[in-house]
Amino acid sequence: MPKLKPGIPIPTAVEDIAITAATMDDPDARTFTDEEWADVKPAHDHRRRIQTVPKTFISIHIDARVLDEFKASGEGWQTRMNFALAEWAEQHGVLEHSPNLACDCGRDPPDLAAGG
Repeated sequence: MPKLKPGIPIPTAVEDIAITAATMDDPDARTFTDEEWADVKPAHDHRRRIQTVPKTFISIHIDARVLDEFKASGEGWQTRMNFALAEWAEQHGVLEHSPNLACDCGRDPPDLAAGG
């Protein structure tokens, strides 16, 4: 059983049997077979993608307004910021052209305006 947050009640063996019996009698609830569980996929794949262009961890001071706007754009804001920096560097001749610029992960470059 996974580690639970403190304060979450754990049913006793008797309660667990009663809960299981109630769910088995519920026509809207059904038990998955092993084959069905094998086909279950997570809603989101949070595994790290293999990057062909290596990334380097840095510490940098960014204008708070800029950082706030990137963060407000939602999940993937760091990728969008990296893309914007790479796009600027390419336009100013300090990076050679890459088809996917900084988003060299087999996906389309992020939509900087739409936050995704």
